[in-house]
Amino acid sequence: MNATIVDHGSASETPQKPKTPIKARSAKWLVAGLLLLSAFPLAAGAFRLSQLAGGAAITPANARFFASPLPVVVHIVSAGVYALLGAFQFATAFRRRRPGWHRAAGRLVVLCGLLVGLSGLWMTLFYPWPKGDGALLYGLRLVFGSAMVVSIVLAFTAIRRGDVRRHRAWMLRGYAIGLGAGTQALILMAGELTLGPPSELSRALLMGAAWVINLAVAEWAIRKRLRRPARTASAVVPHPQ
Repeated sequence: MNATIVDHGSASETPQKPKTPIKARSAKWLVAGLLLLSAFPLAAGAFRLSQLAGGAAITPANARFFASPLPVVVHIVSAGVYALLGAFQFATAFRRRRPGWHRAAGRLVVLCGLLVGLSGLWMTLFYPWPKGDGALLYGLRLVFGSAMVVSIVLAFTAIRRGDVRRHRAWMLRGYAIGLGAGTQALILMAGELTLGPPSELSRALLMGAAWVINLAVAEWAIRKRLRRPARTASAVVPHPQ
């Protein structure tokens, strides 16, 4: 009995062209969704920067920012770059067409991600607690802020070793945590519309749930990629004599 190797990735056996537009559209929708989710915290950050630059009236809600503006400015600016550039890192076709751009943008995403996490931790530790925050939310911010920094560091060390799979997984986790502010805005808005103004406890639980939801989606995407078959799988098909 002879055997013939059939390449399931070939155009003759499994046409690939119809799939390409679908994947391209999916990537565009993904990037658009991430940018839309980023718009909520970025708009709030832009408003905060305009207050600091324009010398707005100092109130109990913003006094800590005027007393020490550098950490919040670093946090907002780096978060904007991290969210916007990071979204385009998920466009696979774009990455493959412009690998140089992907590497250069990736370095900037790593740097800005670390600045976001570290400045967020600094503000949590040294700014006075705003009204409505409590010990639980304080602890959650420390946990997820630290997890974001660790994820980005692990992603960077993985790509330095040439481990692309682990690099992508850890960057996805770090990006999911960083985008938690967008999910928190949606969840807090929905909670207030349905249940009224949140208490200190419910506010902490809702904000923590946003981080958990983002990480759960990230883990699902990572597991889905791991289960995906190879692009050009081959099979041995018996050939009768």
